[in-house]
Amino acid sequence: MLTLTKVTKQFGSQIAVDKLDLNIPQGLVFGLLGPNGSGKSTLLRMIMGLLKPTSGNILIFNNNSPGDFEVKHLLGYMPQQLAVYPGLSVRENVLFYGRLYGIPETELETRLLDILEMVELSSCLDNLAADLSGGMLRRLMLATTLIHQPSLVILDEPTAGVDPSLRLRFWEWFEELAHGGTSILITTHHISEASRCNKVAFLRQGKLLEHDTPEKLMQRYDSANLEEAFVQATQANFGEMK
Repeated sequence: MLTLTKVTKQFGSQIAVDKLDLNIPQGLVFGLLGPNGSGKSTLLRMIMGLLKPTSGNILIFNNNSPGDFEVKHLLGYMPQQLAVYPGLSVRENVLFYGRLYGIPETELETRLLDILEMVELSSCLDNLAADLSGGMLRRLMLATTLIHQPSLVILDEPTAGVDPSLRLRFWEWFEELAHGGTSILITTHHISEASRCNKVAFLRQGKLLEHDTPEKLMQRYDSANLEEAFVQATQANFGEMK
């Protein structure tokens, strides 16, 4: 699904991503876990083709580079920042994104209703995005990300700012998507969320510390939970955390 080889991104003298090697197979929920400033968002933007690596190589679906026309319709991207139009209704926002991806009008209405039912916004079709709560906006953003049925969904802190009950609901949707064959790459700094991933990578200061299943990472560091495993992996690479 995704292969990264010695990927580095440098902004002036600051190295945001440092010689990162990673292979992400198809059909998984793969988590990138790390604190703010660890390079997670920069990495996602490079995978999407929004930033070019300073050095290294990224291949998507075996032989395509980020930004290639052949893969654009196969990717869905939900950024941290607001990515819907406040002056449009829920319905208009989803239709707009669907048309950007060239979904035939004969299919678009059915997809619209299905995706809004999934994210539990069916009763808000005609509500302006500007009038939605923060949690409803995140659900609308997820709907616009999924309307074209992408093979790889890239989610940058998708549950940021939502309450715990809605966070759990989001993860139920992610697991449903993965069971249906969709691959998901997700960033988070919530240990509880990372524990639900099929595989997780530890990132800190732009470096890849470890990656494996949550269970194997806990076994490797003889840890009771993933948080302890992350702390020990950080200490092994950087010494005491500051």
